[in-house]
Amino acid sequence: MAIERYDVNFERLDDSQLAAWAKIPPAIVSDCMNRTQSMSSTIRPIAEGTVLCGPARTVMAMAGDNSAIHSALRYVQPGDVLVIDAGRCSEVAVWGGTLARAAQALGVAGLVIDGAVRDVAEMRELGFPCYASAIVPRGPHKGFGGVLDGLISCGGCPVRPGDIVLGDDDGIAIVPLDQQAKLLTASHAKLEQEVGWVKAIDEGTLMADVLGLPEPDVIG
Repeated sequence: MAIERYDVNFERLDDSQLAAWAKIPPAIVSDCMNRTQSMSSTIRPIAEGTVLCGPARTVMAMAGDNSAIHSALRYVQPGDVLVIDAGRCSEVAVWGGTLARAAQALGVAGLVIDGAVRDVAEMRELGFPCYASAIVPRGPHKGFGGVLDGLISCGGCPVRPGDIVLGDDDGIAIVPLDQQAKLLTASHAKLEQEVGWVKAIDEGTLMADVLGLPEPDVIG
């Protein structure tokens, strides 16, 4: 299979827009999307305290092969986040320290991969943000191909080039680019609501009362 690429031309957010999104936790925006667009619990950061915010550049890699991932680095721009569907292959790492160094030199903001990585100590030392579903020492093959900048599924979540990738210790949420403006407004409102909740709790109010939950029915 050859390496194929979609010729994408998505609208890029400016620095101020990205800075605003960088303040929004993934959990908050996922709540604003009716608890959707968050990746599965298998996609975890390799280092505590990892944060991530940037536009997605997508790769569909053949299981156990990272040739398409190497090719993707030809097209990334500074600040991009590589989001990779590696076929959920947990026994062959298709990303490691060498690719992390190459990506970091190009200004790539980080990696999210539904698949395995290796050289995690090296990536931690580099400070390269990485979220993955598996860690294993076995390395990849090359030459089977893949697809760049298409619609993929990563951690059970649809991702398109240009979608906003948000990551913290909780995991990853994906903000569809065509909905980002209204979702940013909704996220700010949600944060304000939670500030009110915290104030009520600090004043001694039960969270059940804050939420307006009814008293339980007595059954015995």
